[in-house]
Amino acid sequence: MTTPSDARFHDLADGRRLAFRLREGHAPTLLFLPGYASDMDGGKATALDDWCARNSLACLRFDYSGTGLSDGEFADGTLARWHDEVLAMIDEVAPPGPILLAGSSMGGWLALHAAIARPDRVKALLGIAAAPDFTDWGFTPEQKATILSTGKLEEPNPYGPEPYVTHKGFFEAGEAMKLLGDAIPFEGPVRFVHGAADADVPYRIAIAAMERLATSDVQLRLIKKAGHRLSEPHEIDAILSEASALLDTIA
Repeated sequence: MTTPSDARFHDLADGRRLAFRLREGHAPTLLFLPGYASDMDGGKATALDDWCARNSLACLRFDYSGTGLSDGEFADGTLARWHDEVLAMIDEVAPPGPILLAGSSMGGWLALHAAIARPDRVKALLGIAAAPDFTDWGFTPEQKATILSTGKLEEPNPYGPEPYVTHKGFFEAGEAMKLLGDAIPFEGPVRFVHGAADADVPYRIAIAAMERLATSDVQLRLIKKAGHRLSEPHEIDAILSEASALLDTIA
């Protein structure tokens, strides 16, 4: 592993202060988007950063407001708020030139939105257990009612000791930003990597996204027995292989 770039901070116009790590290198810049309640220093993010270092590519990682090293309260985070932060990273922090977007879980949902919003910059997209529209299919009617009536839903977290909390603001923004009910107007190459045994985000979601994307250059790599985390060595290798294939489409 190479030494990670130091954390730096970017101030938005409204005072939000976002932590990021930028590895200098050649274009395209790989911009990694973490999942819900995750941060820029997870295993997949650092593996992609190291891959960029080996290939002399620029790599940008950041923490959404209220997560990781960024300022703010997690309860204030919404999909719309974090989407604005992704666009700020593209517009104000990323080096000039094309961008390869890599989004993990919720980050895959945000990546699709960013690809639509910035087609002049985003030239390819890698979805890692991508979870578009998870406020729609990811909760039972009873859970949705709890979120709307009490303001949040707390559930056991299989990945850590803290409960998994979904706040009403995030849920409502997610419902307003659903993608799978209509065409997704992105024309660049897209690769999805998904676990066949993903209990959190069924691989049918990746298939639904494939069907909705305007591009014909979209593929799904399905890994037998793999779950949602995709953090085992052979799963990381699959992610890096797809990133390399996308790099060839941009170069």
